[in-house]
Amino acid sequence: MRLPGFTRFLSRSSCTRPLHSYHFRPLSSLPHIYSPASSSDTRSESYPDFGTYSIILPPEPFQFGTSHIPILPVPPSIPHPPYAIEKDLGNDQGQIDAEAEDPWEGDGRIELNTDEERKVRKAARLARNVREFACGLVKVGVTTNSIDSAIHEFITAHNAYPSPRLYSGFPRSCCTSVNNIIVHGIPDDRPLENGDIVNIDITVFLDGYHGDTSRTFLVGDVDNQGRDLVKTTVEALELGIRACGPGRPFKGIGRAIHDLVHRSEYSISLQFSGHGIGKVFHRPPWILHHANDEPGVMLPGHCFTIEPCLVQGSNPRGWIFPDGWTTSTENCARSSQEEHMVLITETGADVLTR
Repeated sequence: MRLPGFTRFLSRSSCTRPLHSYHFRPLSSLPHIYSPASSSDTRSESYPDFGTYSIILPPEPFQFGTSHIPILPVPPSIPHPPYAIEKDLGNDQGQIDAEAEDPWEGDGRIELNTDEERKVRKAARLARNVREFACGLVKVGVTTNSIDSAIHEFITAHNAYPSPRLYSGFPRSCCTSVNNIIVHGIPDDRPLENGDIVNIDITVFLDGYHGDTSRTFLVGDVDNQGRDLVKTTVEALELGIRACGPGRPFKGIGRAIHDLVHRSEYSISLQFSGHGIGKVFHRPPWILHHANDEPGVMLPGHCFTIEPCLVQGSNPRGWIFPDGWTTSTENCARSSQEEHMVLITETGADVLTR
């Protein structure tokens, strides 16, 4: 994930962490179950019907950062990405500029019909397989920590490295974002509840290349509002993919998604974008999911993610928990995300994580 270009100047450069100040509110004043006001409540018109679901809030007392969260080990025989090597040796969980620790250069295009293309496709296939494996883990009563542990074991068993681990200090091997969490949820000991929706964001590093994908899963009996949100997010991703091809403008992806979402009851998060991927986890081109006038056209060899985050209602803004990662919607509306990895070829666009 990355913030779109118009906010890049606000803070230090970072690929995966939204450049957003911490904003805290009295948590005791917020309900842990969202439910619209009753028809007898004179304020009911001010409360849209987002359905009934549990709200995810940071545990109190607040713990800042992630140094208190244990990190699962990866065998040294498994090749690590550059940003993880020194941290593993020194067990350093400090927050380091992601672009400084995982630098990129050039245009990042994959040389087609070479071993490079074979490797990036292989990494993407593994990411897809991990995502499908994760689908079977999502059940009522299962903790996201246990899901993370199982995913970690699955990835390392395939001689790959879980890319989120130690990226800018992230402490887990995948992201699990439940209900009102937009992105970057850190797996924890909260059991999944009937009616939750949970996005599991998977990235693997295999043979020198990253593969990246995510899906929002339904937990048990999800209400109609939640189901429709997830369904619309899938449709948004597919429309973005259809806008891809050699010689086509990158801004067409955002336009296609915008044209769907602006007619719906949802809004598009402006704080996070897709990104180029390959030898480096996050790099240009940055893929904006909203209407924009960013320059640039897709060329054969461009490899990138499309990963729109849709939010219930008209306010897509997010705020960051004290852990420095978990990003909740400002009003605790639910959010859904879907992600695929796309490679532009000479004749079209291949979805590598399909």
